[in-house]
Amino acid sequence: MQHLSEQEIIRRQYLEEFKKLGIDPYPAATFDVTTLATQIKEGFDTSPDAFKDIRIAGRIMSKRIMGKASFAEIQDSSGRIQAYINRDLICPGEDKELYNTIFKRLCDIGDFVGLSGYAFRTQTGELSLHVSEFKFLSKSLHPLPVVKVDADGKVHDAFTDPEQRYRKRYVDLIVNPHVKDNFIKRSKLINAMRRYFDDKGWLEVETPVLQAIHGGAAARPFKTHHNALDMPLFLRIANELYLKRLIVGGYDGVYEIGKMFRNEGMDRTHNPEFTSMEIYVAYKDYIWMMEMVEDCLEKIVAEVCGTTITHIGGNEINFAKPYKRLSMFDAIQQYAGIDVSTADENALRSFCKSNKIEIEDSMGWGKLVDAIFSEKVEDNLIQPTYITDYPLEMTPLAKKHRSKEGLVERFELYVNGKEIANAYSELNDPIDQRQRFEEQLKLADRGDEEAMIMDEDFVHALEYGMPPTSGLGIGIDRLTMMITGQEAIQEVLFFPQMKPDLKRADGISE
Repeated sequence: MQHLSEQEIIRRQYLEEFKKLGIDPYPAATFDVTTLATQIKEGFDTSPDAFKDIRIAGRIMSKRIMGKASFAEIQDSSGRIQAYINRDLICPGEDKELYNTIFKRLCDIGDFVGLSGYAFRTQTGELSLHVSEFKFLSKSLHPLPVVKVDADGKVHDAFTDPEQRYRKRYVDLIVNPHVKDNFIKRSKLINAMRRYFDDKGWLEVETPVLQAIHGGAAARPFKTHHNALDMPLFLRIANELYLKRLIVGGYDGVYEIGKMFRNEGMDRTHNPEFTSMEIYVAYKDYIWMMEMVEDCLEKIVAEVCGTTITHIGGNEINFAKPYKRLSMFDAIQQYAGIDVSTADENALRSFCKSNKIEIEDSMGWGKLVDAIFSEKVEDNLIQPTYITDYPLEMTPLAKKHRSKEGLVERFELYVNGKEIANAYSELNDPIDQRQRFEEQLKLADRGDEEAMIMDEDFVHALEYGMPPTSGLGIGIDRLTMMITGQEAIQEVLFFPQMKPDLKRADGISE
């Protein structure tokens, strides 16, 4: 049974009173909006005549009843504006009591209304809408946590608890309008990236989300079952292997922006489903890709933010090119004080233990190097920095380095201590690729749950021939964090994954 607060019970009573008055509290009729609140605020002083006959719609966010005249603050998708409502104007003659009943008593904060009238400035200079027509559009059955500040300056009812904000994003967006800005910038970022790629002539494509073989990354997958085919399927951890099949098929450049899924832990920079952009361009290598990435990011950050400079966690980040380049081994030597290029697995394991770096027995040499890098190096990489030339064992899908034995042609881009991009000169030798997969199977036998498995069809595709190719993946969520100044990934996801709520919103404990 649903448990209701006293205010919620009263709102439901108001709902019934609307019906008794013959007013549908959820009418289906269209209300044609002609103007947004921000358009009035931005254009009235220069073009007042443009706002003589307008229609706006939105939520009532505050009410002030002053006899036959009242003021309300209306919030639409763009912002807020004051509305001046005169009883004698909207309810002439004997309808005055209807005004007292509907607006004064039955309309609550949070209700949707449609208003017609003209814009003007009050005697105090407040830009307002002089209402000539009032239409009720939708009843809100829950009171909003509208912020109030008392005489002592103490804030009440602020909706600031992160867990509640993420669980009830719809409330967060209503009462914390600035949150919308993060998601507007996210949308602009994706659109700007698309335009950049499209202008280069690269094709946006779609590849399977449900895959029979989870490949393209080192991660644990989510597993499901297809009933009709009676076979297991996996939510994709990456779309790399399918996109490279399209390069084999003859496209010069393909990219995809979409959801990936990894069955891993959650923290301030990880969500089990995330948005990634992957792109593959034929006849290019990772050196070319570094130049393309810094040119792309400089342009799209400037387009979205109006500047290449952003701020996050007290750090000023400049996305203007060129970016610093540092090999992985040199970075570890600089920040951890160990030359991993000459250290065997036992030496690395000993270093990790003595430095309290968390490791597992299943980890091979490459994963131990990665653990040291993650613990000792990442936090130091504040400005955009390319970490290049990774160990072969860590990257089974990248081409061997043309001049450095035991390494591959790979880079990762780090910003504010977090990896936001990963790229290779792609491995296109099918014989080498098969051997790399076989090495991954050995790691899996040691208990590495993130090791890749053999993808026979992908190797078969490479046997038809793939041109020299460079591939790149960019984490859209993390890049959005960087341009909006957010330190938690949950702030840039509308609906982040959350642990089960043991106490539901209606008050019933699970």
